Amino acid sequence: MPRKKLDISTLPKSPDLKIEKRLWKKGYIHLGGIDEAGRGALAGPVTAAVVILPNMPRLKKKLAGVRDSKEMTIKERNHLEPLIKEIALSWGIGFASPAEIDEIGILPATKLAAKRAVEALSLTPDYLITDYLHLPDIDIPQEKFIKGDMRSLTIAAASVLAKTARDTEMCLLDEQVPGYGLSRHKGYGTKQHREAIQKLGKSYVHRQSFNLKK
Repeated sequence: MPRKKLDISTLPKSPDLKIEKRLWKKGYIHLGGIDEAGRGALAGPVTAAVVILPNMPRLKKKLAGVRDSKEMTIKERNHLEPLIKEIALSWGIGFASPAEIDEIGILPATKLAAKRAVEALSLTPDYLITDYLHLPDIDIPQEKFIKGDMRSLTIAAASVLAKTARDTEMCLLDEQVPGYGLSRHKGYGTKQHREAIQKLGKSYVHRQSFNLKK
């Protein structure tokens, strides 16, 4: 089924709690917002995060600046990551390795990482909201949203945690597999990264099923 189009003029200037308030009103108290990072990279894991935010006064103001992690600077993400973790009722991180990506494909691996993130929670959500990711293997009511990380504060918070967790992992992998510059480009297909692959070949942290020279 083709992906539905979204009128970007209807998007809020920053993620808000409209989706959350609708679901809180229906009685879903613990909403797990899910987002991922690293689907398009050439190396490293795909990472998912889930965040459960409290229904509390001034929540949007307390998390001002939280938005789609791709639109944030490293400094902004690193500043807001501990605040999100402090305010959240619960949060979880999940990874799927390059080997798993090669074995089952990037979309199933992304769903696997999301499932692991949910399993890492200390609190079971009663509803999931995702950035257009359907998770049939998770037996929890759920809803997916196009541009979810631009619409929902909870999904945006998950976006930040997924990105910072993956960036940290890529810096660790750079120490284990030097020469590729993983800590700089985080495994994405930059000119520097592709030139390093041509020179050094693929390492075990690279996704062998991806066309790395494209």
